[in-house]
This record gives sequence, structure tokens and C-alpha cells, in this order.
Amino acid sequence: MKKFTEEMVNDYADKLLIGLTDEENNMVLEEFEIIDKTIDLINEIEGIENVEPMTHCLDNFIYELREDEIEESENIDELLANCDDYINDEVRVPKVVE
Repeated sequence: MKKFTEEMVNDYADKLLIGLTDEENNMVLEEFEIIDKTIDLINEIEGIENVEPMTHCLDNFIYELREDEIEESENIDELLANCDDYINDEVRVPKVVE
């Protein structure tokens, strides 16, 4: 029995507000099956439940946090003098996404 069905994929697509063609639905089902088989392979690794999750891809990574430094801000009026259009100290830019 398959874990993923065409109806499941369509339901998820509807919830995400994306429409899938039959071809796209089949592609997603194939990808889900590949992912599921890969997870099954990983789960077969002996002692996998004893492995600690990684927090970073490098073993010797050391977090180095810098101290906050308070700096004087630029004068907003001088900055806005360089703008073509602004409203209430906010720069207006052309819409780039429809």
C-alpha cells in the first residue's frame, strides 16, 4: 500500500493554493516515494537513534558573538534628500512583484 495518494497531493496543493496538473501531481508522488525510501534507508542504519542532531555542518564550529556597539544614526532628513519619493520617513519604491 502506498503512503501517498493523488488525492493527498491534491489536498495539500489546494491548502497551499497551488494548482497541479496531472503530470505535476505524478511528479510530486514520485518524489514523495523517493524521499520515503531514503528515510527508510536512513532508519535502517544501526544505532541511528543514538546519534545526536547536528547544530552546524562543521565539527569545530565555535560561536563568536560580538558585543553590541551603539552608534549615532544618520540624519533622516539628509538621507531622504537623496530619494525621489518618500512618505513619513519611508522610501517609496516601484512595485516589482505582481
